[in-house]
Amino acid sequence: MRTVSIQGISGSGKTTVGAALAARLGVPHLETDALVHGPGWTETPDADLRAAVEEFMRSDGWVIDSDYRRKLGTLVLERADTVVWLDLPLHVCLWRLWGRTIPRIRNQERLWNGNLESWRAAFGGWDSLFVYAIRKHFGHRRRLPELLARPELAHLDLVRLRSPAEVKRWLGTVPAAAPSDRV
Repeated sequence: MRTVSIQGISGSGKTTVGAALAARLGVPHLETDALVHGPGWTETPDADLRAAVEEFMRSDGWVIDSDYRRKLGTLVLERADTVVWLDLPLHVCLWRLWGRTIPRIRNQERLWNGNLESWRAAFGGWDSLFVYAIRKHFGHRRRLPELLARPELAHLDLVRLRSPAEVKRWLGTVPAAAPSDRV
């Protein structure tokens, strides 16, 4: 396990697990939201995002949380050797979203590129953060197994974790890289 794609819906723990796994493996970690969401929540053009992700993947090991398939297709999956699917119960993900989003809004916490979350973006409308997470949860469970069954992705090892306890146990089984192997 040297090149890893972390999959899951908003609130599943992709960034947290990605950072912890990268530290254990001694490889760099990429939080793709930081590349996708430019100043004022503008989206990075697909070609620019692809170039940045391809550059990141040139190293001999990496962990990327969220592969932005709608923008990058299967680029990350094709180059990964392992997929970690954080398939946690919806109520766990929503609770985590609540626990991180409310303080971010109240405290005007700056995210990537100076962006701020808002009440409207979190709770208002079909594309709000919480509605998006609910929609993605059911779609992800249906589409990800179909995607991973494609012949061009047969090389991937799949780690499917269904509870926070499973995530913690599994991370504990990943051997830490030797200090000389760390990035």
